[in-house]
Amino acid sequence: MTEPRPRHHNNMKPSKKLKPAKTKSQPPSATDGTPRCGLCGKKGKLVRTECCGQWICDDEEKYVLFSYARNSCHRNHRRYTLCAYHHGERHKGKWQDCPKCRASFSTEIYVGFGTNEYNFEKLPNPPAYEPTRCDGCGVVVNLNDGGYSQGPKGIHCWKCTNQEFPISRRD
Repeated sequence: MTEPRPRHHNNMKPSKKLKPAKTKSQPPSATDGTPRCGLCGKKGKLVRTECCGQWICDDEEKYVLFSYARNSCHRNHRRYTLCAYHHGERHKGKWQDCPKCRASFSTEIYVGFGTNEYNFEKLPNPPAYEPTRCDGCGVVVNLNDGGYSQGPKGIHCWKCTNQEFPISRRD
């Protein structure tokens, strides 16, 4: 079985560090009872997630195709969480203890998708794992943060990728 991988562009620069997710989250409400996004707290154009029924910004139109930006609450939850993956694959039970979800990802990606800030509920007791290292120079590569490439010669950090495949500049 081929392991699902985050869809990162080979020349994508590493993004900012992810903030840890809250252990549990209820959709915050304004003092007037108006729902807020459970991830960013904004009011306004909201929708409930298909997977867990939480209020979230209805903002996928903000995402620019192939930009790899993480500026959409809805897209981030749908694309980078075990909650949405579990729902999309139509697994039974809770995602937190689903053996199919656990077997679908490397431990590093599983932990990242279960504990990042795009979750409404954080994975309890995430398993430990050895960090992934660049097969070129040995530097630690964060599979959940981008900034690497993967090919026949293994996983390479941004620096090694650029050494092997220099980006030509047009003057």
